[in-house]
Amino acid sequence: MKTNTLLEIYPIIAPSALSLKSINFYLVKQDESLTLLDAGMNDDVCWNALQNTLKENGFTIKDITEILLTHHHGDHVGLVNRITALHPIPVYAHSKSVPRLKRDPDFLSMRIEFYKQLYLQMGCGELGDKQVAYLFNAVDNNKDQRLNCDIIEITEKKWLNFEVIEFPGHAPDQIAFLDQKEKRLLAGDLLIEHISSNALVEPDENGNRMLTLVDHIDSLKRCLSLQINLILPGHGNIIEHPGSLIEKRLNSIESKSQKILALIESGISTGNELAKTFYKEKYVKEFPLVMSEIIGHLDYLEYQEKINKEIIKNVVHYYVK
Repeated sequence: MKTNTLLEIYPIIAPSALSLKSINFYLVKQDESLTLLDAGMNDDVCWNALQNTLKENGFTIKDITEILLTHHHGDHVGLVNRITALHPIPVYAHSKSVPRLKRDPDFLSMRIEFYKQLYLQMGCGELGDKQVAYLFNAVDNNKDQRLNCDIIEITEKKWLNFEVIEFPGHAPDQIAFLDQKEKRLLAGDLLIEHISSNALVEPDENGNRMLTLVDHIDSLKRCLSLQINLILPGHGNIIEHPGSLIEKRLNSIESKSQKILALIESGISTGNELAKTFYKEKYVKEFPLVMSEIIGHLDYLEYQEKINKEIIKNVVHYYVK
């Protein structure tokens, strides 16, 4: 994709059997640097895809000068330890990425308590307890996912020939890198062609629930206003002229929000019962994602002042204004 001799982008596409279709990350050649933007999964499929792309374009691991991360999720940071163990180079990310990537014990404890209280408030019962137990066990089980290198916080709005843009929603720390000259956006998981990107409910650094769906909607609208020619996403196909797809995603969010509002009007008042009713068999199979989606829409409806809530026996009940 050498449309600009100043800034050359080499996609690394690792196939995935999951609904994601592929894990995408990118080599970016500009001036004297060869930047790795995101680092795939920690597996041989992504490692081999990286090695092949480097070799095909006349590079080696030793030519990479730094790693930039769009957000902290495991399918975007997986090879960082493997690369930096062989070739110590700087790793840059959003400030909110740091406690997540370093698996800070205080942050992880706060996060577990956040979900424990959240699932209680939503009336989730046994499935909520199971998910909290899973998160508790994951602290120990996933300790090897901690990034061993120092992480340098990205504070500037410019990075070499990129504009750095915050696009929270899918993750609180999600950033994207805009090649303004060619109108190309390396966008992480902001927009994926074949599936919608989930706005995952998360606590902020103080343990307060962020309005992640509200943030995601705002991020999509701001992306739309940039009039991008090409989005290079974290999964699936590269997206040409993404405006119509962004509008489709925004319309889909509004449609789902109206369906959930109708369920509340029918008398279903708790997050847990709304999730069961709306998602049916998916409720059990994909419990944390389903609850995140429902809670995001409840927060969005409340933000729009379409619903109110009251607490009855420690469980939040929602009703239409």
